[in-house]
Amino acid sequence: MKKIIYSPGEPAGIGPDLIIQLALSKEWEALKVPVVVIGDPKLFADRANKLKKRLKIVELDNLEEIKKNKKSSIQIIKVSNCKNTNAGKLTTLNAQYVLDVLDYAIKKTIDNKDAALVTGPLNKETIISISKTFTGHTEYIQKVTKSDDVLMMLTSNKLRVALATTHIPLKSVPKKITKNLIKNKIRILNNDLKDKFNIKKPNIKILGLNPHAGENGKIGKEELEHIKPAVKELRKSNINVSMPISADTAFSHKILKETDAYLGMYHDQVLPVLKALSFGDSINITLGVPIIRTSVDHGVALDIAGSNKSNTSSLELAIKTAKKLIK
Repeated sequence: MKKIIYSPGEPAGIGPDLIIQLALSKEWEALKVPVVVIGDPKLFADRANKLKKRLKIVELDNLEEIKKNKKSSIQIIKVSNCKNTNAGKLTTLNAQYVLDVLDYAIKKTIDNKDAALVTGPLNKETIISISKTFTGHTEYIQKVTKSDDVLMMLTSNKLRVALATTHIPLKSVPKKITKNLIKNKIRILNNDLKDKFNIKKPNIKILGLNPHAGENGKIGKEELEHIKPAVKELRKSNINVSMPISADTAFSHKILKETDAYLGMYHDQVLPVLKALSFGDSINITLGVPIIRTSVDHGVALDIAGSNKSNTSSLELAIKTAKKLIK
């Protein structure tokens, strides 16, 4: 039986709110895939009280006990104690709890081929207080699953965008853009578009790093020295990828219509476009790892945690997409 493992992320944020609100909606049973929450039952009881909602919490000992979703009820496996359950107030006391939950969720997803991992938003600053090298879910999942490489892709019904680099300072990006990096990222993207999304011959557009894709070396040489040589080699493997194109014209209606996915060179090159078109209706998918992992497309939203103002649309889409991706 297909199942979803939900790691809610930052306790002070809206990760707990989202699953509670979804469980109270008519969509909960309509998902037709059971969801188990990993976390401290007290956190969800306290948050339901804060939201003034009646919620039944069913504690499970293991994943094998999971049953169909029932409205106004969530199934939880407890792995650790949440030190502070207050909404909207970050504390480093919860850092280890967040990692304990995530570690357990990843392990159980690895162990169960009929399961997929869905993650809520977390606060990187909190985690970094105990894990200095932490940069985000994507890289952490790569580390835990011992994957050679990983690719972060965000998708909506309007476009798919993937990132050559993720959560690093902008000044560090040019040094990261190498021929091998581009080749690895495009291969992951091409393979998973075929395997996970059933696209027979993906049409991939790759963006240049520099304005106007470098103007043939006049505005930066990364395109000439790294991106174009990578594309030439990839094309020899029958991968349908463009030469680097300028980001300012890459998302025109004509190009958007013919493109299955874009590879951007850095975080804020492509995500503003996706979020302008699809915020709340897009999700994050981790490619290149041996598990299925999807996530909401937004942050922890501390300002609305515990207020009943959270929008569950991205979480619903993340769950539905994860369900489809389970073979």
